[in-house]
This record gives sequence, structure tokens and C-alpha cells, in this order.
Amino acid sequence: MSDFWDWAVAAYGGEGVADRCLELQDTHGQNVPLVLFAVWAGVRGVALDEETAEAAVDISRAYADTVVVPLRTIRQRMRAVVGDMDDAHREALRTRVKALEIEAERAQMEALSALVGTGAAEPQKTARDNLIAVAKLWARVVPRNPLIAFCDALSERGFLRYNT
Repeated sequence: MSDFWDWAVAAYGGEGVADRCLELQDTHGQNVPLVLFAVWAGVRGVALDEETAEAAVDISRAYADTVVVPLRTIRQRMRAVVGDMDDAHREALRTRVKALEIEAERAQMEALSALVGTGAAEPQKTARDNLIAVAKLWARVVPRNPLIAFCDALSERGFLRYNT
């Protein structure tokens, strides 16, 4: 797949990172693959220009609105017991829906990774700047403090160093 996917899976697995991602998603309405992309681009030394940031947000909205959010909604509704539906069957279906949701996010991330190459900018500052840039385009309210805390958490766990 892509360097972005591999980096994102490793970063998401870092202590406390998944919780911060879900807080950005559930509390602040941010798109996790987009947020991870902004940081990853910064790690690669790429400062997102306005056109690239807009393209990243457009790609992310297309996947979120059409596939990811509807699948997530179905998966979350299936957490609870559903009438006369067999629990084992419900859980099996829920697992398949989750796999489709992850597959759609992976496709989104592949499309995002195609937007950038590598650059020479300073990773930590560039990652923060990229996060703020895409957050401004994604939502009316920019959760600066949680975004910076997220970036700091990634930095503390070594995910803001670029290894070629």
C-alpha cells in the first residue's frame, strides 16, 4: 500500500493516540484520516499549500459523506441487541461492516497520499501548520488545543521523525 498507511497504522497504535483521534472525531467533528494525513505530510517535510489542503478536504468529504460515516453509523447501531436478531449473527455482520469502513478509510488515505511527495520543511512545525490548515477547511470551529495536543502526543512517541 502506501508509506502513509503504514505510518498511520503505527502512529494510531501509539499509546493514547487512538483516544486522541477519536476525541478529535467524536467531540470536535474532525476526520481522522485527514488529520493523520496533515501530520504525515508534515513529517515528510511537505507544507500543504491552499490548493493541496482543499483537495485533501474534498477527497475526505467525498469518502466521509458517501461511505465512511454511513458505515460507521450502521456499525455503531449494531452494538446494541437488535430485536430478534441472533447476537452471534449481529456481531459477525458488525465485524464485516467495520472491515468495509476500514477499507474505505484506507482508500481515502491512498487518494490523500497521492497528493504529496517529499519536501524539506521542519516536520513538527509543518505538521502543526498542516493540521490547522485542513481543520480550518473541514469545520467551522478549529479545535486548536486538541489538535496541538494530538501533534505533541505523536511527537512524544517519535512519529514526527521522517525515516526514508
